[in-house]
Amino acid sequence: MPADGIGAPGRARVVQTPCMVSPLITVPDLLAVLAQVTVLDVRYTLAAGPPRSSGHAAYVDGHVPGAAYVDLDTALAGPPGERGRHPLPEPEVFAAAMRAAGVRGDRPVVVLDDWSSLAAARCRWLLRHHGHPDVRVLDGGWGAWRAAGAPIEAGDAAIAAGDFRAAPGRLPVVDVDEVLAGTAGILVDARAAERFRGEAEPVDPVAGHIPGARNLPTTDHLVDGRFRPAEELRRRFAEAGIEPGAEVTAYCGSGVTAAHELLALEIAGLEGALYPGSWSEWVADRNRPVATGE
Repeated sequence: MPADGIGAPGRARVVQTPCMVSPLITVPDLLAVLAQVTVLDVRYTLAAGPPRSSGHAAYVDGHVPGAAYVDLDTALAGPPGERGRHPLPEPEVFAAAMRAAGVRGDRPVVVLDDWSSLAAARCRWLLRHHGHPDVRVLDGGWGAWRAAGAPIEAGDAAIAAGDFRAAPGRLPVVDVDEVLAGTAGILVDARAAERFRGEAEPVDPVAGHIPGARNLPTTDHLVDGRFRPAEELRRRFAEAGIEPGAEVTAYCGSGVTAAHELLALEIAGLEGALYPGSWSEWVADRNRPVATGE
């Protein structure tokens, strides 16, 4: 379902393509349509050595039958630098990676990982942003698939090339200048509370948060690895002052976890923009203000 009137990234010039289905899919529902969808395995582990080798090795050991492995660092992000640790990839780089993974514009896609759906949400956001109309995240990810006793395939799957073409600009994106100018609406920081408060910073050179941001750790939107029900998420966002129609921008450390926050917002029936550079871009310039505490 293509969208019309697509403009360059930015809140005011975006026409969002409505997703044809829920942003989530359960294991039983995926089993029922497995032959009719493209499955992307985006497993990613920060703590177990090089992400590419750890994610791919886990995929080779076992994956959803027919799933293609997608590497977050090379397919779902550009090279790290002043734009942050995981800047958005160039559209054609992303599209080429998706074609190599078998993604077609007319075939639904299901994405999963073993990282609380953080990498899967990033992949889904990118596909939707670049024009794919039907992408869902497997709720509970690889753990839910295994717990259900669903079939598992080992080795590298033989993947037929897809035909996906990138048409970026479908979802709203906010840049650092808009954040500095205070025109990004309600800023939501998706990181853990101790990082937001500046009590710990395991990755970036400066601890704290963007002044005025509200902390809603995205992992709090999950229970046992699955998203909370929509009504519960809606209530939690309302308690943070986020109501329907509010302008919201999500950020995190490098723009990955923020996509998970946007997925939770979507499940709750709300909308938000992504600040891709996030904290890692913000603190690359030490002249930008930093806040600590609540």
